[in-house]
Amino acid sequence: MSNGNILLVEDTPSLARLYNQYLEGEDLAVTAVGTGKEALKELSASPPDVVLLDLRLPDMDGLDILKEIKSRELPCEVVVITAHGSINVAVEAMRAGAYDFLVKPFNADRLLVTVRNSLKHRSLSAIVETIKGSARKKYFGFIGSSLPMQAVYRTIDAAASSKATVFITGESGSGKEVAAEAIHRQSPRKNGPFIAINCGAIPKDLMESEVFGHVKGAFTGAHADREGAASRSSGGTLFLDEICEMDLALQTKLLRFIQTGTFQKVGGSKTEKVDVRFVCATNRDPLEEVEAGNFREDLYYRLHVVPIHLPPLRDRDDDVIEIARHFLAEYAAEEGRAFKSFDAEAEQVFASYKWPGNIRQMQNVIRNIVVLNDGAEVTADMLPPPLNRPGKTTPETLPPAEDKLLVADEGLVTAPAVLSENGDIVPLWQVERDVIERAIDACDGNIPKAAAKLGVSPSTIYRKKLSWESEEA
Repeated sequence: MSNGNILLVEDTPSLARLYNQYLEGEDLAVTAVGTGKEALKELSASPPDVVLLDLRLPDMDGLDILKEIKSRELPCEVVVITAHGSINVAVEAMRAGAYDFLVKPFNADRLLVTVRNSLKHRSLSAIVETIKGSARKKYFGFIGSSLPMQAVYRTIDAAASSKATVFITGESGSGKEVAAEAIHRQSPRKNGPFIAINCGAIPKDLMESEVFGHVKGAFTGAHADREGAASRSSGGTLFLDEICEMDLALQTKLLRFIQTGTFQKVGGSKTEKVDVRFVCATNRDPLEEVEAGNFREDLYYRLHVVPIHLPPLRDRDDDVIEIARHFLAEYAAEEGRAFKSFDAEAEQVFASYKWPGNIRQMQNVIRNIVVLNDGAEVTADMLPPPLNRPGKTTPETLPPAEDKLLVADEGLVTAPAVLSENGDIVPLWQVERDVIERAIDACDGNIPKAAAKLGVSPSTIYRKKLSWESEEA
């Protein structure tokens, strides 16, 4: 076992000696105390890696110590120990931040496995926190320090200095145009024009003129020569949003333009040459569009040089609250409102909601709140539909573990057994693993979707799966 410092909080001397014996022979430094006051003193002096915490102490409830550890953000894992184990106590302890749960009596093997797992989790958490500590929280219009966004920032950094075409994919509202502007502003072309065209918002018969321009008399209504986006973006960046919506006939002309840098205006005979960097985006799967015959394969491979995928908001962990606070401050200032923050319940709703419309939807929700309400804090009763609908899936509204079924949109997921075949209580770590694995199965292997239904972040499930796999290896 790796080196580790263990704080054992147990008020029964005989049990404290027994647990110490269980841990003998391991490369651990164990400090044992018998009261909550002594535990808090040790935590203040030197936070351990793992706290083995009895819930029944002579001077205070062990849960109060757990809450104190989490409120002070001490870098340690907490394993709760109790002789009065019930699934409700286990759920309360886990919600308060406990890593695992032991029910007396337990043997040496069970304690050692739990301590090993706790130390591994502590080590992984330290690595994640180190990465987050050096993470960029804002980046050319983006807000968020989550690991998926750090990968996006690094790709933009690498791609910006090149002239290579960038192909951005992501759900509607995930920030594809923000990414395109970031590429332009990081590039040597930053002093040139950035021209954006939404290929899905312009009528098909006008699209060619929008891209290449037209000469006077080219069609009815063409009363004068007009410069297209191709000419206006020369020396800069041309961003073609929703590229998969472009008509096939125009795709052929676009391919030639990309290959040669030359084009002709609609109705014109003069060939013009420009210097343009292309960035494209779509909220569809481009390969599926190629297979369906809606997008030219040769154009796809010409454009798909540097791919960037923007994660949906539901996969960005703590970014959700960070972004919400940013827009709250911005819109409150614009509307002359007093809002400064969200209360805990409102933040929980924001964190657990799936945000199918991503950041654009969040902007609309917060604008609605700010316009229709006022106060120092945004409270849960100010939230508009669909965030205020009863029965929304949050950790507080998940069915209790003793219920027979957990309900998912796809059907019914049988709840895990709390008692084993011989009548013993199943350890909480095993109950938790069963719940997570069944939720993943019910969502056809989609971990972000399973995480949303369980009311946790996808990174939590990924970390736990990594821990399980390392144990089995």
